Amino acid sequence: MSEAMNQAADTAGKPPRKVTEVAVGVLVQPDGHFLLAQRPDGKPYEGYWEFPGGKLEPGETVEAALARELHEELGLDVTQCERWHILEHDYPHAYVRLYFCKVTAWRGDPVGREGQAFSWQRTPVTVGPLLPATIPVVQWLDEESHNG
Repeated sequence: MSEAMNQAADTAGKPPRKVTEVAVGVLVQPDGHFLLAQRPDGKPYEGYWEFPGGKLEPGETVEAALARELHEELGLDVTQCERWHILEHDYPHAYVRLYFCKVTAWRGDPVGREGQAFSWQRTPVTVGPLLPATIPVVQWLDEESHNG
């Protein structure tokens, strides 16, 4: 049996999981550095590094959720962003649909309002561990830096 068939068989008969929609900001400076934040204590995957963002509230657009989350988490006001990639990931605690938005302009300097650390990075990334759904995004940024 192929791996794909094994995966299908594993999920057969299980009720579909609720999808948690999440807006994620990939803040990129003109020199190519991007911002990663460390997940705070008490959250799933605490201590892992990720791109900042958060869940969409009912009726909220991706862009509005991202602006709200970046203001709440980092004290930043987004002035320019565009949707970039959508990625779904099945974590043990949640099935998430991640809307990655490339943020290229904002007001303010990041402050860890939830006590989280953050770091401006380039590839190869020097912080870790990375949240699993963060890894492909870092790879996309690396590919862009070599193709652009």
